[in-house]
Amino acid sequence: MPEFRYEDLFPLGPDTTPYRKLSSDGVEVIKAGGREVLQVSDKALSDLTFAAMRDIAHLFRPGHLAQLRAILDDKDASPNDHFVALELLKNANISAGMVLPSCQDTGTAIVIGKKGQYVWTSGKDEEAISHGVYRTYTETSLRYSQLAPLSMFEEKNTGTNLPAQIELYATDGDAYKFLFMAKGGGSANKTYLYQQTPAVLRGDALLKFLDTQIKTLGTAACPPYHLAIVIGGLSAELNLKTAKLASARYLDNLPTKGSMTGHAFRDIEFEQKILELTRVNGIGAQFGGKYFCHDVRVIRLPRHGASVPIGIAVSCSADRQALGKITRDGIYLEQLETNPAQYLPEHEDKLSTEVVKVDLNQPMSEIRKLLSQYPVKTRLSLTGTLIVARDLAHAKFAERIEKGQGLPDYVKNHMIYYAGPAKTPDGMASGSFGPTTAGRMDSYVGLLMENGGGFISLAKGNRSKQVTEACKKYGGFYLGSIGGPAAILAKNCIKKVEQHEYPELGMEAVWKIEVENFPAFIIVDDKGNDFFANLA
Repeated sequence: MPEFRYEDLFPLGPDTTPYRKLSSDGVEVIKAGGREVLQVSDKALSDLTFAAMRDIAHLFRPGHLAQLRAILDDKDASPNDHFVALELLKNANISAGMVLPSCQDTGTAIVIGKKGQYVWTSGKDEEAISHGVYRTYTETSLRYSQLAPLSMFEEKNTGTNLPAQIELYATDGDAYKFLFMAKGGGSANKTYLYQQTPAVLRGDALLKFLDTQIKTLGTAACPPYHLAIVIGGLSAELNLKTAKLASARYLDNLPTKGSMTGHAFRDIEFEQKILELTRVNGIGAQFGGKYFCHDVRVIRLPRHGASVPIGIAVSCSADRQALGKITRDGIYLEQLETNPAQYLPEHEDKLSTEVVKVDLNQPMSEIRKLLSQYPVKTRLSLTGTLIVARDLAHAKFAERIEKGQGLPDYVKNHMIYYAGPAKTPDGMASGSFGPTTAGRMDSYVGLLMENGGGFISLAKGNRSKQVTEACKKYGGFYLGSIGGPAAILAKNCIKKVEQHEYPELGMEAVWKIEVENFPAFIIVDDKGNDFFANLA
């Protein structure tokens, strides 16, 4: 009989994270039962959470910014890769001002804590952490995205971005360690679980399977991605949780080989193989090219002999996470980059290409006539009036059609921008206001066009065949904007924002905005051409 051996399922190496000290308030060492114990106040937990959620809404890790700069320095990257990377770096520079968040979808707050056995708190840790989340979202220019279910079909925005997802674990030691994340809908929706059979566990079969599934991620979650793949798992939920942690690079210090104890490990060689697959699929950084992914993490887990769960997750261009800890020396938070300008190039001339200017205040028929002259991939600069409407507003439009009321004139006369704004800071025209995922509105496109409206939509990501067919049938267009740089759009492009209809929908209300030199690409045209059709 084998002897008993225990090893942590996730044996992480030393923590080399650079931290900054926030304070020592609310942290003290006391004696109890002849032992020294770290006593942590609720306020210390709240303060750390507040600082962490604020920082990750505005700042990035230096490594992430260095990867964006590497795209600019890569002569083999496509012009579109260069364009997206440059805009994301400019956006990071603006969001680092701590006023406009880097992305308008400031996400669900996720906090994972590991509490040492010699750490004492009031016992209301989740409440204190939630209060820190509450303070961040209510006191800064972030967005409330959480919907409370009042019944099976009735929901209402909580107005605080609570509840947060909080997971606390007991461990040894006298420190309280945390991972703070903000996960927006776009990247969260690109988390997938595939229940496979052992037949997939061959090099060629696994690579082929993963290549196919990775392509289905598309661009809706704002690449370049930090891609995580997890093979195996003692349960489906363990697989997916590991994928989320790996996408945040939380598991980077795992061993690189397995053992008979069954611990998790990283397969560095397989990571490189997957990264090479993403380099040649043609999708690139949103509009074609090489940089679909910054990097790949592949984690191998133990499994039940009858199960082969495979999980895929991404962290997007809004790469938001930070480590924190409370020790006997005080409260510490991971030091993120406060000076992203150092990653910007000195000259941009090589990145400039021809841009078609579009006056949005001319009749819709004239805008469509203009766009019809250009092929997909054409870069546009939009100036004039946009109507902003997303999921719940489109449901209202469909309801009006069902009742025989028809579409409002603004849906017929203006381009529809799929988006939901963050709060507008004092003295500014707009809060962060980038595009949301286009695919969620696919089922409405044909219905709106059939009823004389919604002929041009503007959002991020690829769309389904039904959108291409509707555009060809009714003479419509889908324009893609860069997913990720919401702060730069707010600062440089959006000149006026006003609520137009359905205020009860909160950030999902219909908005009317004035834009200037708003960047976009023709993705689907009125002839049935789709920019993404041949990339995946």
